[in-house]
Order: sequence, then C-alpha cells, then structure tokens
Amino acid sequence: MWQGGTVGSALPSARDALAHDAFGRTTNDWEQRYRRTVITGDTVATAVVVAAIGNFFGARDAANWHEKWGILAFGTWLLVLGSFTVSRAWAPAVLGQGAEEFRRLGRSLFTATVVLALGGIALTSRNIKLWIFVAIPAIALVTMTERYLLRLWLHKQRKEGRCLRPVLAAGSLATVRDLINRTRKFPHIGWQVAAVCTTDGLGLDGHLVDGVPVVGRLSDVAGHVCRSGYRVVAVTPDPHWSPDRLQRLAWNLEGSDTEMVVAPVLMEVAGPRLHVDAVLGIPLLRVSMPTFTGGRRAVKEVVDRLGAALLLLLFAPLMVLVALLVLVDSRGGAFYRQRRVGKDGREFTILKFRTMVAGAHRARADLAELNEGAGLLFKMHRDPRVTRVGAVLRRYSIDELPQLFNVLTGSMSLVGPRPPLPEESAAYGPDIRRRLLVKPGLTGLWQISGRSDLPWEEAVRLDLRYVEDWSLALDTVILWKTLRAVLQGQGAY
Repeated sequence: MWQGGTVGSALPSARDALAHDAFGRTTNDWEQRYRRTVITGDTVATAVVVAAIGNFFGARDAANWHEKWGILAFGTWLLVLGSFTVSRAWAPAVLGQGAEEFRRLGRSLFTATVVLALGGIALTSRNIKLWIFVAIPAIALVTMTERYLLRLWLHKQRKEGRCLRPVLAAGSLATVRDLINRTRKFPHIGWQVAAVCTTDGLGLDGHLVDGVPVVGRLSDVAGHVCRSGYRVVAVTPDPHWSPDRLQRLAWNLEGSDTEMVVAPVLMEVAGPRLHVDAVLGIPLLRVSMPTFTGGRRAVKEVVDRLGAALLLLLFAPLMVLVALLVLVDSRGGAFYRQRRVGKDGREFTILKFRTMVAGAHRARADLAELNEGAGLLFKMHRDPRVTRVGAVLRRYSIDELPQLFNVLTGSMSLVGPRPPLPEESAAYGPDIRRRLLVKPGLTGLWQISGRSDLPWEEAVRLDLRYVEDWSLALDTVILWKTLRAVLQGQGAY
C-alpha cells in the first residue's frame, strides 16, 4: 500500500512491492504506482520551480503580479506538463531503465522551450526570456534529479528481488539459458524469467532450466500468457519461430497487457544503430554503420576539450596535494609515464600519478606466476609494488586524474575503450582491434561495470559494444555512473 510522507515513502513498500495472482505470478500493481509517483514528482517539481521564479521576480512588480507573472508561471507549468504527455515521457515502458527515459524528458523540455519562444514572439512579451533561459533549465535540473533518485530506489528494490516484471521466455534451451543468466546478472533491468517454453516442453533437468520451470511447448505460449498474465514474452532464437508463427503469436497477445519482445540474432548491436523499416510490406531490421566522423563526433571533441579544461581547474588543488603525498610516501617522481596505444594504433604517452615503487616494471617478471588478471591483463589484488598512498589513489581512481592532460591535448577522450599497452595491442586479433577505431577514454563501460574484477572477455565485449553503439546519450550516462563507481571503489586495485 501507499504510505504518506515524503516522495520516497510514497513508493511501494518492501512488503508489497510485488503482488501475486492465483498462479503465483507477479502483477503489475507496482508499475502503476511507480508511474503515478513519477507523474506526481514531475508535477510538483515543475510547480515549485515556476512558483519560486514567479514569486521572486514578480515581487519587484507586485502591482502587475497576477497579470504578468502569475499567468506566465501557470502557463509555463501547463505547457511543460503538456509536453511531457505529448512526448510520452510518462510511458511505463521507459520509466526506470535506459537512457530513453531521459531522452524523452529532454525532448519534452526542448519542445516546451520552442513553444514558449514562438509564443513570446507572437505576443511580443519581454518577460518570456526569463522562462526560456531560467525556468526551463531549472525545471530540467530538478526533474532529472528527481527521476534519477526514483530510479536509484527502483534499482535497489530490484536487486532485492522486488518490482520485477515476470517474463515468459520462449525459444531454444541455449538462448533461454542465456536470457535467464543475463536477467539474473543485471536485475536493475527489471526482468525476472518466471517460466519457460521450449520446443519439446522439456528442460535440462526434467521440467527445469536453471531453476526456472518449463510450462509447455512453444506452440503453447499464448495460452500460458492468457492464463498466468506474464508482463513480457521474450521470444529467443529457435527454428520453430517462422514469420507466420511470430505473427500469430502477436495477434493472440493483442488486447492483453503483455509486451512481446523478439531477440534478434545481432545480440551485441543495439541503440541508435538499429532501425525497423517496412520495405514492400516486409518488416526489416536495418543496422546502420557505426559513426566515427561527422557532427556528433565534432561535438564530442569539443565536449572533451572543454570538459577536461574545467575538470583540471576544479581538481587542481587536489592534484597538487596528491603529488606532494606521492613524493613524501616513497622515492621517485610524482607522475608515472607509460606508452599506450590510441586511435588507429598510434602510440602516445599516458600520464598517471605514481602508485608503485620506483622500478616496479622490472619486478613484473618475478610476479608473473602470481598474475590474477585475465587474458592479456596483469593484475594482482595485493601487488607488493603498490605504495600505501598508491593503494588509496587506485581505489578511488585518483591516480588517473593526470590523464585529463591527455584528453586536453587530444590523445584521449573523456569516454572510450580502455587504452591498451603496446604489447597488448600487438596480440589483438582482427575483431579486438576494432577497439582502436576510436580514442581511448578516461572512463568507459568497463569503468562502471566492475573495472579490474571483469573477465577479459567481458571487458573486450564492453569496449566493442561502446565502439559499435556509441552515442552522446551513452557518453552522458557513462560519465554520470562513473562518479558512483569511483566513490564505491569496487574492482579497483
């Protein structure tokens, strides 16, 4: 049930975050409550911002407050909420996961800005600039922060097994198992495979697939959905799924609350590169070429240089203090220089704060048998070469701050694949060398996904995924999540 008090307490409690029907399947009550909470939060946040701005600036013109400021404030509030509705910023499918939620939020506010500007031109209002350049940015800041905090709460609930959408997976044993493992590894997505349908109605161990019950054959999917009310039907690759059968399944699911999701064969290509086109009445999944040049890349270059310059100014006092601590803690210089491989295989010198004793590279051969890194990486949880100050710097990634100079000079980017050593790059196969198509990054998907705890294959997969699916929105999400990953210090040693 809902509890009174703060916004956080208005969300589903831990006891009733998941309701169950007669068949033991989770219902979507929490989805409706979460959506109502988001709508309430956006409405209240927008109202507070416009009221505060209207009262602050309207106090100087009290005689005409109602005419000039009150009407503009109320109109801006209605316009923003209307934009949220038109842009489907409250659609349940996008709430709580992925960058699409924030893209729609941004698109809504941009639409409101354009309408305000056109209205100001039509009405020749002198006060409209205040609402365009102050009110809308303030609303964006407050609503996006509110959405992010709600999302953190939702992800926490999902990690504890609550607020999950029950999924019926239908496909081959191998692809269904892969889906089960992925949903368990990434619970924040909100999927829980509650049942499975296979070609012959059998699992690996009788009627189970990794602990999930097999409830029938692939031909029985629609019937099970109607009886048990699954929120998602995930169709995974299997020879059974011909175009006619998929179409009939989609028809049979019409009128229900169940979402049908079809997993394509191109599992690692996603985001802005995937487009669905209808050609001669045939739905085709079009995969566009990855973008390595053009306007968006130019924007990324500008953001990299400006961002690095601002961060260097911000962290300058900290960097001076760290340099002094490194010098006092052990013999040697404050900085460590190392050759790395950048875009198109060009080598450059990377800068880091020194975290090891002088001459540490010469002792690496003696520690080869103790290597805990996977693939081509050399890593040790308790490397004897790391100094006391260096251990702290590594845990919170402070040793990497000097790489901002590499970003400023153009050899690195704020976000990108991990910069490899020359000997690592020399051992790359043709597929892994695709990491070198873009600049290496100060942070990346590897940074927010476990860092040194990642298996080599997973680190490579994440880097290649970034190269293939890069977008400005993805960069923004990675930069935002990097802060939390650094503060937690997980996977850094």
